[in-house]
Amino acid sequence: MTTSREIRLKSRPVGVPAADNFELASVELPPPGDGEIQVKNLWMSVDPYMRGRMTDRKSYVPPFELGKALQGGAVGEVTASNDPDFKVGDIVSSMFGWREAYNANPKALAAAGPMGGIMKLSTHGMPPQAFLGVAGMPGMTAYAGLLRVAALKEGDIVFVSAAAGAVGSVVCQIAKIKGHTVIGSAGGPEKVAFLKEIGVDHVIDYKATPDVTAELAKVAPKGIDVYFENVGGVHLEAALNAARPFGRFALCGMISQYNETGRPTGPANIIQAVGKSLRLEGFIVSNHYDLFPAFVRDMADWINSGKLTWKETVVEGVDRAPEAFIKLFSGENLGKMLVKL
Repeated sequence: MTTSREIRLKSRPVGVPAADNFELASVELPPPGDGEIQVKNLWMSVDPYMRGRMTDRKSYVPPFELGKALQGGAVGEVTASNDPDFKVGDIVSSMFGWREAYNANPKALAAAGPMGGIMKLSTHGMPPQAFLGVAGMPGMTAYAGLLRVAALKEGDIVFVSAAAGAVGSVVCQIAKIKGHTVIGSAGGPEKVAFLKEIGVDHVIDYKATPDVTAELAKVAPKGIDVYFENVGGVHLEAALNAARPFGRFALCGMISQYNETGRPTGPANIIQAVGKSLRLEGFIVSNHYDLFPAFVRDMADWINSGKLTWKETVVEGVDRAPEAFIKLFSGENLGKMLVKL
């Protein structure tokens, strides 16, 4: 038997999640059964979208169950195998995060598609945890959202909110690789410095300015063509004001609303979308996984040629996973927030 610690959802958060909403438990894993593998997780991811799954409201993904281990991206090493396609020592990705180890049947999970199954990784010289960030779901979200949803085209001026985060920082770098002017918004001197380091043309420190709309108008006097939305609120209002006719907005997330306990307020200037003939399109990365082979090729080329880089914020130990998750909502992470197991 193998002992594995895991984090369970003890109660549903009201507002910002708190430590009391989670509990640490231990389970005993038997040897893997027929067709199963046993995996020791090396790294796990915490992501803002998980906040939505902690409520009991209907969403595009089912809510987490109370008293059960949470789920999320993880990278681990196969420690025992009864599946001929997996051998001991293989590095795999899965959605069995928030736990130190697990047993699973890869073939039975395959029907769930790339977001729900177990994938053997060829690391292309990258560290395994990169497949939870720049070379994983956040990177894929940036790639699909910018190139397909926002339909990036020559001459576009691109505005990115949460630009120093796991998704936003990749959006900024892909847009620069493609030769575009990029404006990024982030909070605090460290994040501002990082964005300048990766070549972002104009950086707005939203924590240091009282008016994001005015600041965006100052750095983009001719307006913007593309807005990659991660935040909502005043950032969305600023983008609507700055948008040029026929601008395209890729709506990835709105972290400013995730912990709202009352009725969220919409942007007061949404009428701009009509007068300017804007296209606002929300998207879920799992609907774009046909792009995954091209994404992996491009990402490996950009990283190995030094055109694209990334930052990580690391917290150690599964027992500290709730702490890492909670820190997302106060913006304490630079780049991808990871838990090392």
